[in-house]
Amino acid sequence: MEQTKILLEEKEMPRKWYNIVADMPTRPGPPLNPKTMKPAAPEDLSPIFPISLIEQEVSDQRWIDIPEEVLEVYALWRPTPVFRAHRLEKALGTPARIYYKYEGVSPAGSHKPNTAVPQAYYNKKEGIKRLSTETGAGQWGTALALACNFFGLECTVYMVKVSFEQKPYRKSMIRAYGADVVASPSDRTMTGRRIRAEAPDSPGSLGIAISEAVEDAASHDDTNYSLGSVLNHVLLHQTIIGLEAKAQMAKVNDYPDIVIGCVGGGSNFAGLSFPFLQDKINGKDIRVIAVEPTACPTLTKGIYAYDYGDTAGFTPLMPMYTLGHSFVPAGIHAGGLRYHGASPLVSQLYRDGLIEAQAYGQVGVFEAACLFAKSEGIIPAPESSHAIKAVIEEARRCKEAGEAKTILFNLSGHGLLDLGAYDSYFAGKLEDYEHPSELIERALAELPKVAVS
Repeated sequence: MEQTKILLEEKEMPRKWYNIVADMPTRPGPPLNPKTMKPAAPEDLSPIFPISLIEQEVSDQRWIDIPEEVLEVYALWRPTPVFRAHRLEKALGTPARIYYKYEGVSPAGSHKPNTAVPQAYYNKKEGIKRLSTETGAGQWGTALALACNFFGLECTVYMVKVSFEQKPYRKSMIRAYGADVVASPSDRTMTGRRIRAEAPDSPGSLGIAISEAVEDAASHDDTNYSLGSVLNHVLLHQTIIGLEAKAQMAKVNDYPDIVIGCVGGGSNFAGLSFPFLQDKINGKDIRVIAVEPTACPTLTKGIYAYDYGDTAGFTPLMPMYTLGHSFVPAGIHAGGLRYHGASPLVSQLYRDGLIEAQAYGQVGVFEAACLFAKSEGIIPAPESSHAIKAVIEEARRCKEAGEAKTILFNLSGHGLLDLGAYDSYFAGKLEDYEHPSELIERALAELPKVAVS
């Protein structure tokens, strides 16, 4: 009987996070203070972040210890399994070997607690009472609500309006963990009220929700802001995914030729791929593919520039591939991928040619998700289904070429709270949407006039 599950014991859980900055051939430019246009100093970030996370944000240390208190919480679900997708391989008739790292076994149902837990821990340690944040599809908001509950913090979640309406049970999970969740744009902040006045029917965006959460944190002394993607320290925490996966692949004497993950801001993609990219930087022959929706084509159609991380311009300017901070994507069901920019680390790796990027429409993505569900039994989240679409395309190429390549991807969450999206797909209500070039150009015209090296 061929092995299906590749497991690690709790004692084999990584004790350090991997910081890819130490090995990058080109490091991204520094974040800039939007008022001075000079590199942001720690004091520029301290009104919304604890100093321990700021230190991780700017660190070039290769390995960073995971606190014991964080490991104790991680042990509720980590290490997570790697599965060999035998049934999917058979359904595709491919000689490729397909593996997936399954992060949907966490209490929140996704990879997001990997960073939510340490962020709550470090904030609690520095005396913060409440965290404010944004969420797209609700996975990050759920994870931070869970983590704040574990460490005795209050939590306020600004949820993108279109997802707030599409995914009611994400709201229920957030509330079950004790957090407050509101639709963004809301009437609680100046940013939200302004946007509601200008566009009463705005579906919201992650950029808008970030602005509201940052404004909330900056206006309350006992509150800090917490981000679920994009920033260096967030991607750092997620590398436990790839570190475990490397150990699991070694247990079956295999190693991926291709590593695939979906990309919104970049956290789950980075979490799986960065430990393998360390090998690629050091000469290993491996392809790494980032997959995004055609409705929000940040890497495939954006430009590399300094831009704000939010719509209102509260955050520092970051060097990244962006569609412009005023970009509002269509209300596709992959709410976690509806972000205008890619993380500076992912952006630099793409710029240097160390990773590739693909974009797919949501109809083909849900078709791929259903094939995966019928084959493997797990209903995937719409975000992860973009990675599955790319996996299937690569596996079919292997079939055509007669090549038995090894493909590894990150199934970053289950889709059990996204069944409304599946209902829309089965009813034929989903449409492929490619964001018009003229709207992208209009948003890009509003970029800050700052040169990038």
